[in-house]
Amino acid sequence: MRIVAGTAKGTRLAAVPAGTRPLLDRAREGLFSSLGESVEGARVLDLFAGTGAMGIEALSRGARTALFVDSSPGAVKAVNENLRRTHLSDRATVRRQDALRALRAALGAFDLVLLDPPYRTSDADLDALVAEIAGQGAVSADATVVLTRPKGGYTPVIPIHWRLVRQLSYGDMLVCVFHTP
Repeated sequence: MRIVAGTAKGTRLAAVPAGTRPLLDRAREGLFSSLGESVEGARVLDLFAGTGAMGIEALSRGARTALFVDSSPGAVKAVNENLRRTHLSDRATVRRQDALRALRAALGAFDLVLLDPPYRTSDADLDALVAEIAGQGAVSADATVVLTRPKGGYTPVIPIHWRLVRQLSYGDMLVCVFHTP
């Protein structure tokens, strides 16, 4: 895995921790190409960060700051190593914490939320996460929420005021991009 574009373009990332399903380079490239200039200056929340590749890609492309949240010690170690490799640590915060607890900790409003939960996450937990993002002020006005899901898998209940602006398909993965008013 590598960073696709921006100031850290081409940087090889650390080995993927056991139990982590990273978003492929091709999928990240397609997603961030579709997001375009909206990433520049954004405050980013990378939930279920894994290797941190998505949030680091955003930082490399000009995001102002990124908060990486993952409950796995191996994932947190990988994110910190990848931030070191890309020289982007100064604009990042990494928390080893459950995603729902992190959202309830009043993190502030983010312009870009990257939500890449494990495929084994229960339907109820997914619904709770999306409801928490929408209800706790985790997104700023005019924000983007990116949700990855397996094709044919459960998609959580999406808040009525979120608008699906793009749906990308990569292998067995579906990447949904929502805009919040």
